[in-house]
Amino acid sequence: MVNITIRNLTFGYNSHKILDDLNLIVENSEILSLVGPNGSGKTTLIKCIDRILKPMGSILLDGKELENMSRQEVARQIGYVPQSSSTPLATTVFDTVLMGRRPHIGWRVTDYDLDKVTEVLERLHLGDLAMRDFSQLSGGQKQKVLIARALAQEPAVLLLDEPTSNLDMLHQLEVMETVSSLVKEKKISAVMAIHDLNLAARFSDKLVMLKDGKVYAAGEPKALLSKANISRVFGIEAIVMNALGRPYIVPLRSLHSG
Repeated sequence: MVNITIRNLTFGYNSHKILDDLNLIVENSEILSLVGPNGSGKTTLIKCIDRILKPMGSILLDGKELENMSRQEVARQIGYVPQSSSTPLATTVFDTVLMGRRPHIGWRVTDYDLDKVTEVLERLHLGDLAMRDFSQLSGGQKQKVLIARALAQEPAVLLLDEPTSNLDMLHQLEVMETVSSLVKEKKISAVMAIHDLNLAARFSDKLVMLKDGKVYAAGEPKALLSKANISRVFGIEAIVMNALGRPYIVPLRSLHSG
């Protein structure tokens, strides 16, 4: 079980700040969703946590500085699902997911590793695609395979950058339900950048609203997703209703339109 503490995190290029003095805590067994308009820093923050980018400030996993950990140690703790569904190698779906075991096994594959890959593929209903060439899959299928690869890694922290962006409604629910159940069952932490506020409201324990690289507000979806906050952060007028005890947002109009 790992929690994440982010302190005074700042990142930018030259004089342009993309993230500006962020402070966050992600608890064990929690899904934290990053929401905000394009360019607000969601993807950048995900990449900072995965050490793809090197920010100023500190990121701690259970009190240990991320920058003091080896790349392999980080890979054992953090599973990352990028927006892009490309992979540099021509491999089968099974072998692509097996790559998620690399931080644990190096080049020696055990029966446990093979069983773990099979288990994850079945859980995401990808078993029938196991021997298919990854490059021949649809965009939505590729996205699910990359999520399976991260889950096969058995991470303590799962980072997801727009995990449902290429999926239809059925597969969006399937992926989100799988992530939600695994977070609770395995007692891991998940940080997710997502545009769909209704999916975020339904499946997140906590939301962080980002605007212009800063934390505009953070808290439970019910408290955060108000008409006023949606107007100020996203620039739209919306109706906020209650659906199954969670906020449901119906956008009405842009406040920036003529």
